[in-house]
Amino acid sequence: MMDVRTPVTVEPVGDVTAELGEGPYWRPEDDCLLWVDIPRGLLHMTRVQPAETITVELDEVSAAFPALGGGILTAGGHRLTLRATRPGKGWAGQLVASVPARQGVRFNDAAVDPAGRVWVGSMDISEKEPLGELYRLDSGGTLTPVVKGVMVSNGLGWSPDGTRMYYNDSPTRQIDMFDYDPATGEAFQRRVFADLSAADGVPDGLTVDVDGCVWVAMHGGGALRRFAPSGQPDAVVPLPVSKPTSCAFGGPGLAELYVTTAGSGLSQAQRSAEPLAGRLLRLRPGPVGLPSTTAQAVIPG
Repeated sequence: MMDVRTPVTVEPVGDVTAELGEGPYWRPEDDCLLWVDIPRGLLHMTRVQPAETITVELDEVSAAFPALGGGILTAGGHRLTLRATRPGKGWAGQLVASVPARQGVRFNDAAVDPAGRVWVGSMDISEKEPLGELYRLDSGGTLTPVVKGVMVSNGLGWSPDGTRMYYNDSPTRQIDMFDYDPATGEAFQRRVFADLSAADGVPDGLTVDVDGCVWVAMHGGGALRRFAPSGQPDAVVPLPVSKPTSCAFGGPGLAELYVTTAGSGLSQAQRSAEPLAGRLLRLRPGPVGLPSTTAQAVIPG
């Protein structure tokens, strides 16, 4: 298993500052990172060389993925929408699936499994009640609820062999693990993978590296934490911001780790102390990412 370099240099990418940056996803065909600013309804597409960003204003967005066959699949509000990116088509999307709208509940983090299967979770906007659910997109545009009673659905990822699914309900302050059938998308036998109740912050977005280690952004904790496949703590990487939100491998050989961050909720003094809050960050930690974490979203018929 590859060790994490110490110290790790952290640098900003581009010049975009988000209120709540989230959902980094690497698109290898054009060396582009997709990420979002949830409160502002913005989809950012950052070409990491030469660090240029195209920004699209959407009504609602909490996650975005390249779709098999073209376009970008976005999650926002209570809908999954396919957005065409071909010249002349604009960004008015085609509805793929939805759940009934509920006051105070919205989609949050989403992910694509190694086979391209789409998962999306919802959350209680007040982060106090278990009103959210975790859904799997199935044939016929059906969003099948797999986990109910969720406060803040976050952080989905899969082991290198696809037989484990990792998941965060952030206020529980733990990473959970399911057995996973990659052929059917069935997730079962939920149990605790890592207990973070004694750590600073709460577990937000996560990713998995080629060694099967789980990296999680600790929102409010100012760090990334890496866990071995056994669930044992392996490394802590301090960050120059207190609110990292998610992470994804990308770049040449998937050797770069991109981290989205938030600036919302910080006092003026905190903002002065954290000039990179809200920025997209990059580090080269040593371990590299899984090619399966760049899978295109498959929209079932």
